[in-house]
Order: sequence, then structure tokens, then C-alpha cells
Amino acid sequence: MKAVILYDSRSKGGATEAIIDSIGLKLAESGAYVEKAKCKANADYRFVKEFDIVILGAPVYYFLVSSQLLGSLIHGNLKKNLRRKKIAIFLTCGTPEIMAAVLYLPQLKIHLVRNKILAEKIFASGVNAESEVLDEFVEDVLHEYKKIVTPKVLSAKWTDEAREWLQALPAFMKEKFRIMAEEYADDMGYDEITLEMLSEARNRLGGT
Repeated sequence: MKAVILYDSRSKGGATEAIIDSIGLKLAESGAYVEKAKCKANADYRFVKEFDIVILGAPVYYFLVSSQLLGSLIHGNLKKNLRRKKIAIFLTCGTPEIMAAVLYLPQLKIHLVRNKILAEKIFASGVNAESEVLDEFVEDVLHEYKKIVTPKVLSAKWTDEAREWLQALPAFMKEKFRIMAEEYADDMGYDEITLEMLSEARNRLGGT
């Protein structure tokens, strides 16, 4: 599993970065490959397509989610490149968690309505990087991700032609296309995965 943490913070080495480093370490200890990148509203986010999980994290300033992360979703190409990605979200702020969930999380979630959100959390400002709440957040992310990727009993069968097409793909693409095809067949109620169904799935899902 590959995860990337996209974050925004006005202060280098501050509380938000400490939380990010702690989350990244805990994910790595579980066997995940982890990278982090600081958001810029005008950055090119095509690289997120290479990751299985994208974690978005930022502090709240003056009642708004930090501007570079929010700007990446509103004005940049982050939202486009997050299509069908599995997402986790966290914010840091001094507002009580229940109130922050109503006021601040929706500022991000409105741009992620087509994504599977694995976990979301409000961390209090100054939360200790070793806090149990960070462990719980990472455990929730991993648990929800495993639920999604655990192989299901597939009712649709691959035709010989479709399987040959799949085997001809480059190695790094096979698993992605296999999962896409099987999920599509299951969603659409197909009994067989054929070349025609694969073409239909690629057209419906944007050619990926």
C-alpha cells in the first residue's frame, strides 16, 4: 500500500507537521510506503494517482481551513486528480471537536463527495505526537482500507479473451485494472467480464 500525506501549515516544524510525521511513521510501521508533500494551491497534483491512500491535513486559521490546501481543491488540479481515490482527512484547531466537525470539515468534504473517505478527525491544537488519538486515526484508516481491498467472492467470470488482455498489460497496471473491472462488473450486475465490458468500464470511468 502506498500513502501520501498532503498538508498545509504556516509554521515549519510546528504542531501540524509533528502530527503528520507521527501519522507517517505509524503507517510505515504497518508496512505502508509513505510520502508527504506540502500543498501549494497552484501545484501539479498528477502524482497522487500513484498512491492508494491520500491523507489531507491542515490547521484552521480564522475559521477557514488553511488556504493552500483549500486552494488546491478549489483552484488547482488536486480535486481532479483525487477522482476515485480513497481519502482520509484531519484538521488541527482549538475549537471543540463537535463544533469543528460542523464548521470546518465540510469545507474539505464538499470537494470530495465522489471519494471514499476512510476516516476523518479533528485534533486539538498542540496534541502530543504520541497521543492515542493519532493511533486511533491510523488504525481507522488501515481498517477501512483493508475492508475495501479485501478480495470479494466474484460472481462474474473472466472470459479467456478478457483474461489474455489483462495478462498483456504491464505488470504495474494489472492489479489496478483487475480491481476496476471486477468492481464494475459487480456494480453493474454482469455475469461475465468480456472485452466489450472492459471497454465500457474504461469509457464510463474516464479511461483509467
